[in-house]
Amino acid sequence: MTTLDSIKNNLISRIMATKKEKKAINNFFDSTGENNMVSLNAHQIEMLTMSERDIENDKLISAEDLEISDSERVS
Repeated sequence: MTTLDSIKNNLISRIMATKKEKKAINNFFDSTGENNMVSLNAHQIEMLTMSERDIENDKLISAEDLEISDSERVS
């Protein structure tokens, strides 16, 4: 097999894989309708409740401030 044939076959294989991945992603999103409910455990519910309280009490931090805080902690 020539180099050109090898490249052509490789490209065809990648295109086919991409089509399969796209179809799989589309199937995933098609199967998840608006009526599907997500079950949360007690810890997840508690974390969401705490987050809502923080928002209501204006206990927020910007992404920039969080990055600064994280970098200081790592240093």
